[in-house]
Amino acid sequence: MLIQYYNIARTLPSVDDLRERTSQFETTRILDRDGNLLYEIIDPSAGRRTYVPLEDISPYMIAATIATEDEEFYNHPGFNLFAIFRAFYQNLRGGEVVSGASTITQQLVRTLLLPAEEAFEQSYMRKVKEAILATEATRVYSKDEILELYLNEVYYGNQAYGIEAAAETYFDTRASELTFEQASFLAGLPQAPSVYDVYTDREAAFGRQQTVLRLMVETSLSQGCIYVSTSPERICVDINAAATAAYALTNYEFPSPDVQIRYPHWVNYVRRELEALYDPQTIYRSGFTVHTTLNPALQDIAQAAVVRQIATLQDRNVQSGAVVVIIPATGEIVAMVGSADFYNDAIDGQINMAISPRQPGSSMKPFTYTAAFEKGWTASTLIWDVPSEFPPSGLPEDPREPYEPVNYDERFHGPVTVRTALANSYNVPAVKTLNFVGVYADGGLVQMAERLGITTLTSDQYGLALTLGGGEVTLLEMTNAYAVYATGGYYVPAFAITRIEDFRGEVVYEHQGPPPQPVVRPEHAWLITSILSDNSARTPSFGPNSALNLPFPVAAKTGTTNDFRDNWTLGYTPDVAVGVWVGNPDYTPMVNTSGLTGAAPIWAEVMIAMQSALTGGSVTPVVRPPGIIEKVICSISGAEPSQWCPGQRNEFFFIEQPPLPKEQDLWMRVNLDTWTGLRASAACDEFTEEEFVINVTDPFGQKWILDSSAGRSWAESNGFDEPYRFAPERECQESDSHPILEFTNLQDGQVIDTDSFRIEGKAGATGDFDEWILEWGKGADPDRWNELANGNSPVNTPDQLFNLQLDHDDNGTITLRLRVFSTRNNGEAEVTVRLEIRLPTPTPPPAPTFTDTPPPTDTPTETPTPEPDTETPTPTNTEEPTATPEPPSATPTPTPTP
Repeated sequence: MLIQYYNIARTLPSVDDLRERTSQFETTRILDRDGNLLYEIIDPSAGRRTYVPLEDISPYMIAATIATEDEEFYNHPGFNLFAIFRAFYQNLRGGEVVSGASTITQQLVRTLLLPAEEAFEQSYMRKVKEAILATEATRVYSKDEILELYLNEVYYGNQAYGIEAAAETYFDTRASELTFEQASFLAGLPQAPSVYDVYTDREAAFGRQQTVLRLMVETSLSQGCIYVSTSPERICVDINAAATAAYALTNYEFPSPDVQIRYPHWVNYVRRELEALYDPQTIYRSGFTVHTTLNPALQDIAQAAVVRQIATLQDRNVQSGAVVVIIPATGEIVAMVGSADFYNDAIDGQINMAISPRQPGSSMKPFTYTAAFEKGWTASTLIWDVPSEFPPSGLPEDPREPYEPVNYDERFHGPVTVRTALANSYNVPAVKTLNFVGVYADGGLVQMAERLGITTLTSDQYGLALTLGGGEVTLLEMTNAYAVYATGGYYVPAFAITRIEDFRGEVVYEHQGPPPQPVVRPEHAWLITSILSDNSARTPSFGPNSALNLPFPVAAKTGTTNDFRDNWTLGYTPDVAVGVWVGNPDYTPMVNTSGLTGAAPIWAEVMIAMQSALTGGSVTPVVRPPGIIEKVICSISGAEPSQWCPGQRNEFFFIEQPPLPKEQDLWMRVNLDTWTGLRASAACDEFTEEEFVINVTDPFGQKWILDSSAGRSWAESNGFDEPYRFAPERECQESDSHPILEFTNLQDGQVIDTDSFRIEGKAGATGDFDEWILEWGKGADPDRWNELANGNSPVNTPDQLFNLQLDHDDNGTITLRLRVFSTRNNGEAEVTVRLEIRLPTPTPPPAPTFTDTPPPTDTPTETPTPEPDTETPTPTNTEEPTATPEPPSATPTPTPTP
């Protein structure tokens, strides 16, 4: 081990001249793709660098640096063995080098002694060399000397080399006068000065300060406050002090840097990319020449387009915009506009909105539909754009109030296909699509976005509004994601640096991106492109001559947040992908400015200019994959047209995902099980009826048809009559409830010849029973039914249901009907039995028999003896009386014979 130590040590530079190596380095130069100088880092010896001794540096700054970079600085021999073992364990578990474990001394010797190409090589040999050099440096120099060198060498961003320059740049003060909150802010910058640049990303800078404060609290607790050699007392930081410091600078106005840079947003972005490759200290002392992908002519075109459009929108409170232009096939970023004016503090111009996460509105929708294609949907899949409710998270157990999405035009459009829904950017169908694919599910939207290169959707709280832009993304990554469709489904990471040369002209880095990764099927990518470039399909919402309709074929999608805080337009050809954002960096809402009126005019101007500059206006055609076929579909339903379909059109399909067959069109004749309302099957074929139904399985689509005038009007205009029945989703199964229904003592055609008989039967169900009703009617097919009996309790075993009384008027055919009703789906079942009523003719009473009655014998009539009178009467003739027969009794009886 000792021999190996000396063998390695012999190859390393001496630490004796460590102090002489400080402040002696070449400047770094950043060039565009044509070799033009964009920015040269100022030589710190001629600029902002003032060497100060350790005793002239605030103890707070020393304490913050130690807690952040190397809490055991005063205790180890130049390297921290425990930290190295911990890093080794983390790296082993991560499968790659994920932890550095470098002490302050290691960082110093790496920066000053190791060559650039080796300084940040991800290997354990480099760590061994660092440890040996750090040990030697600790042997030669005191801890205070090492700390002093480090604090005077380290780069704090914005041309501030060393702590004295940093104190002047950020707080207009001296290093000795830095306060606790100022020191905690500065101590976090050296890790990644461009990432934590307060002028371009204030939130990230203060987030880093909070990390430093947390580390200071932890170190204070573990070490009994923080030891600083130049302070008579330890620096103690508790939670309250840290919280106070975290808010102390919230409203502080940092002095504006006065360095003028050509394309400053681009330069700062390149510097961030450099810091992802190398330590910041190495970058700015190695004399690098950095060649980038930026095309200055295209950059000027994009910047001018932003400035012009923002000027026209001043009355709508629109202050800024951003543009990203990428070559899809290579990933080269040829233009990046971060704001309307980098040097305008009034519009927060120094914030690069091309890389600042914002909500993308509807520009997320193509990703949702791509995920749906992978789960079996097609461009003609039917979606019901009607009032609908969802659990906000998409999870059925979500207890919150339901989410009710609305469309941008505040209207509902009934049944629409995927092509129509995506082309017109309807919200309700997009939410239903996300509900189908899932937010976090395998193959869901978050996974799809990650496959397309989106890295900012890291929350675990997204819901169905994610497809409408409910998560934050960057314009750069969104443009790169759209470029996937331009390449036919291949992801090519966007990049800015082509190569880096050191001061000797030797190439120390050359971009060699991974081969294009297939992340979307070419057929699905082509279908998305077909929809996004279909001007006819999007005309209902955007009109035929919108800003998206260019002189050449181009796919495009807009996005607008519902509070007008963000406008987006993204689009592509095989040659170029262009993304545009418009809004206000401080999140102030714009006034009635959509993606079509805000971002799209910039996008159209830039897209036309880019296409012309890159190809001379000769657009590379989109190649249709061999797996794409064209078929005729019903315009309304998206299925193959049935005989009832009123209109047809052509649609494109992946050959493995054809349209639904005509048997699944909206118009269907179906043999139904009347009890369950499901399709009849061998398991339930006793109570069936063939009906003309509407093939709608969406419950909100059904409700719209049943309960709204718009829905009923649609149904009527498409040939459906009330009452509306909907096609069931499946066949009836043995496990479903079944009716128990039978006349048990009667048979069809049975003759009834008594005036009273019992009706016995069963009237119940295995489940979902509601009630039963017994009815009768005259004839074999009664026009009118008369209820005999009913019950709310099932009769599952034979029992008397009713005793029917008849009379002779009922003779002939009668029909009995027994029905049971379900508690679900208005289900019912019935049985009938036809009976012949033949009551015997009643025996009439015998007719009265009359015999001839002889005329009565003349009986002498007594002649009255007249009273004596004074006059003598005149005699009169007297007739014989006629015999009067007795009338027959109600019941005739025989006349007795004389």
